Amino acid sequence: MNITFIFLAVVAAIVAWWLSQQRITAKPWLEAGSIVDTGASSRPAAKIGLGLFLVIVGSLFALLISAYSMRMDMGEWRPAPVPKLLWLNTGVLISSSGALQWAQIAARRGKMDGVRAGLLAGGVFALAFLAGQLWAWRQLDAAGYYLTANPAAAFFYLITGVHGLHLLGGLVALGRTMDKAWRAVTAGELRLSVELCAMYWHFLLLVWLIFFGLLLLTDPIVSDSGLVSLICRIL
Repeated sequence: MNITFIFLAVVAAIVAWWLSQQRITAKPWLEAGSIVDTGASSRPAAKIGLGLFLVIVGSLFALLISAYSMRMDMGEWRPAPVPKLLWLNTGVLISSSGALQWAQIAARRGKMDGVRAGLLAGGVFALAFLAGQLWAWRQLDAAGYYLTANPAAAFFYLITGVHGLHLLGGLVALGRTMDKAWRAVTAGELRLSVELCAMYWHFLLLVWLIFFGLLLLTDPIVSDSGLVSLICRIL
């Protein structure tokens, strides 16, 4: 349960900070300006919608990770050694998130070449991450840790599969943004779409890092090395 509380606390802190940047508590009736000008309110509305969606998705992952951690204390729990490929996949996902952050910065500066390059790199790295996850599945299946082998394997496939599906959904939105970027669209018009994609990618990266850290803590090889007990003492 501690993992659930930590995850929800991190998500809540990020959402609270982000909402504070969107002028949620502003009183528009007290501000000077034209009443009919609604262009400024469309951006916060889109970001608020995505933020609420991420809170719901974050709760889903928190429940899955919590169930994973609670199930470890029961019988028939035989976690598989963490495939070394997951380290590479983690680096690839970090690169994908970094590329979209680069595109976001380029959009703010009005540099369309940087936006296109960042979006393209982010999409390529995301596809590479998904391909790496599928290959990791094959490695585990070949080692005898298939879906119905034991609860630990089932949870691994479930959580990584749900995470992959959300990343696929993000690729659809990213593809639409890339389509706009290669049209005669200015960086200013594309800025909101790029920011939403970057926000979504950063969230999925956070979810993966939390789950990957949990996998490392439950890895039998790492546990036998005494690293887990050392970390627990430090914490």
